[in-house]
Amino acid sequence: MTDFFEAPWTLPLLATALLLVIWFVYRHFFMGGSSLEKALADIGFQRIEALVIPSADEGEIQVDQLLLTSHGLLILEVKNIQGTVFGSDKMQDWAVIAEDRRYTFPNPQPALYDRIAAVRQIVRQVPVAGRVVFLDGAEFTKGTPSLVCDIEQLVADFGEPDKNAAKFKIEAFKPHWELIQKAATRKSASNSEQ
Repeated sequence: MTDFFEAPWTLPLLATALLLVIWFVYRHFFMGGSSLEKALADIGFQRIEALVIPSADEGEIQVDQLLLTSHGLLILEVKNIQGTVFGSDKMQDWAVIAEDRRYTFPNPQPALYDRIAAVRQIVRQVPVAGRVVFLDGAEFTKGTPSLVCDIEQLVADFGEPDKNAAKFKIEAFKPHWELIQKAATRKSASNSEQ
C-alpha cells in the first residue's frame, strides 16, 4: 500500500479526483442542480440565454432563457426559492415564508407576459409560451398561478415522447428561431445547442 502513495502518478490522480468531486458539488448545489439542466435538455433542442430583443414599446426587453421546443418557443424565468410561496395571478407581490424569514417579491407574471409579447412580435406564426419555474424547495399551498410550474410539470407540458415527431416539428420552427437570433443582441455568448 505504501508503494501506491509513493508512485509518481499518485499526486496527479488524487488532484484530478478532488477536482472532479469539487466540480460535481459546485454544479449540483450552486448551478440550480442537474435536474433543471436535464429537463432543459429533454425539452429544448436549442437554447439562448441572456437574450435582448426589441419590445413592443420601442425599447428592449431581456429574456433570461429562450428554448426551441417541439411545441414552439418557450421563455423561462427560473426561481430558486425555498419555503412556502403565497401568490396568485392578480396579486402584485408574492410572499415567501421560509424557516428563518418572511419576504416578498414582485409577481413575475406581468414581466413574463411582456417577454412573450415581444417574442411573438418577431415570430408571429409560431406558438410562444412562458413559464416561471420554481426549483425544488418552493411550495404553493394555496394554489399555483397560471404561468408557474416546477421542473416535473415543465417536462410534462413541453416534453415530446416521440423524438422523430419532435425533430419534424423543430425543422418547421427553425426559420422563426433564426429570426429571433437576428433580432437579438446577446449580453452573453452562451448560445448552446443540444
